[in-house]
Amino acid sequence: MSYTLDRTFDGASIADIEARTRDALSKAGFGVLTEIDVKATMKKKLDKDMPGYLILGACNPNMAWQAIGMEPKVGAMLPCNVILRETEGGIEVSAIDPQASMTAIDNADLKAVAGQVRSMLADAIAAI
Repeated sequence: MSYTLDRTFDGASIADIEARTRDALSKAGFGVLTEIDVKATMKKKLDKDMPGYLILGACNPNMAWQAIGMEPKVGAMLPCNVILRETEGGIEVSAIDPQASMTAIDNADLKAVAGQVRSMLADAIAAI
């Protein structure tokens, strides 16, 4: 089972795909709670160069509320990370597959919520 939902964009800049990703996530009901510029962090901390790599921590408050109500420790697995990275093939966008990440928790109701979130993230990725 793959653990991400992926899409690649040829001939686009990471800045353009980031703006489109944020817009698609917002329209799907997700806010971006965290943002990590991995490329800048690796340069600053290790003096290492790498292609562009951003991690956006996306959250749908209603779905997070439901999940935390079912499993209070599930917050250790939130928010849903979406990465944007420069590759030879273009800009790749990968979102965590919540169904894959929730297999570690034995709770059928939570897995149903994860399925809804997966569908919402898949729709957002398709809309970029």
